[in-house]
Amino acid sequence: MIIKTGIAKSLLTVLIIITVNLGQGAAQSADCISDIYTAEINDTSLHYIECGEGEPMVLVHGTLGDYRSWIGQMQALSQNYKVISYSRRYHYPNPWPEDASDFSVNIHAEDLAAFIQSLDLGKVHLVGHSYGAFTSLMVARDYPELVRSLTLGEPPVTPLLNSTSHGESVLQNFLKNAITPSHNAFQNGEIEEGVRLFINGVLGEGAYGNLPTDTHISMLENARELMGEMNGINTKDEDSSPFFTCNEAGQMIMPVLLVEGESSPEMFGLIHDHLERCFQDVDRAFIPDASHDLKIQEPVFGDIVVAHLQNLKMQSK
Repeated sequence: MIIKTGIAKSLLTVLIIITVNLGQGAAQSADCISDIYTAEINDTSLHYIECGEGEPMVLVHGTLGDYRSWIGQMQALSQNYKVISYSRRYHYPNPWPEDASDFSVNIHAEDLAAFIQSLDLGKVHLVGHSYGAFTSLMVARDYPELVRSLTLGEPPVTPLLNSTSHGESVLQNFLKNAITPSHNAFQNGEIEEGVRLFINGVLGEGAYGNLPTDTHISMLENARELMGEMNGINTKDEDSSPFFTCNEAGQMIMPVLLVEGESSPEMFGLIHDHLERCFQDVDRAFIPDASHDLKIQEPVFGDIVVAHLQNLKMQSK
């Protein structure tokens, strides 16, 4: 793990403490992830799991994921926090409506805010990956009273790329290599091929074939969500990628952590460059040998988040 901040040494000290204590509570984590709850909000049902006690932390999965995406983090994170992982609208095992034409970042953000309020969580540590990070960013902007801290794992805030010709070029290459081929496959009724092309376009050629079978199954269970996302991008629906500016980021006062894979597509690094310049209180961490998946099924991601939050607590004393 590489941490790009002036407080890297203290973060690494916290990481050592976390590693020593990880053996405690494993049995509790195994038990709590088997209990699935349901929240009824905004005329839909959102399924979730929760583990641990303490300050609340809400985990927001990305495209093709669901509440199960974070199971690998529950043990580490629940040692210090009440951790909640939920499935966003349209994701397994939530209902899939006949009409999903309203699919957008904005509706997911409204759902997330209502979800936090319905559980009476107060201010939460909000942790998002990919599309879930974009969703989390919108909630932090529009409902700052709900957010104690914000962790963003490569949000596709593509409007930020339009500020430079290089950013626009990188975005167009991403659309050409990942989005358009996947969308075309979906249009032809080739569901798994659409998923395969999208994953390879994001993580690199051959990435989908290297994933385990159970990951293929869970992705296909969420393929309809990706189809909705593709429709929004290809029709240039503004809600699918809402406008977000550096000025808006500069008005957000909660501490922010940007988590980035060293091998991720250039697009996400450029977006993080923009966000790092704009947020008032921001740290940035890099995960070696990781692409856009950010190894969220492995302990390293959770270790970085906990180290960051523990360091913030130490600084406040």
